Amino acid sequence: MTVEIRPLRPSDRAAWEPLWAGYQRFYEVAIPSDTTDLTWGRFHDPVEEMYALGAFDDGNRLVGIVHAIFHRSTWLPKWTCYLQDLYVDDTQRGLGTGAALIEAVADLARKNGAGRLYWMTHETNATARRLYDHIAERSGFIQYRKAL
Repeated sequence: MTVEIRPLRPSDRAAWEPLWAGYQRFYEVAIPSDTTDLTWGRFHDPVEEMYALGAFDDGNRLVGIVHAIFHRSTWLPKWTCYLQDLYVDDTQRGLGTGAALIEAVADLARKNGAGRLYWMTHETNATARRLYDHIAERSGFIQYRKAL
């Protein structure tokens, strides 16, 4: 099966929401609906450096999503692209959809002059880590957070 990767349009929201909810369930988080509304709006605001791409199957069903954010870095002269969220429908895992979404973000990053693409996953996400270890280099950094 092949998938078509393209930017999500405002009209794709109803198809995006179940995947976004699945992503939240997977990571056991609950993003408030007003934050989801704000985020969806940012994806479609040309001033924001936030992007949402979708993978559509042969039947034009949305089967995977990826979100990316561009930012500056003190380490690099070029833009940096952070792949923040990646989620593929359970029925599509292992078929190359996740890798295709990552490559689409890499293409977007190159097109926008980024010098690096990076992402994180939970240490227990063994399925995703198998893919990530195959297509990218692990940085060795450990993330810490402080709620504000």
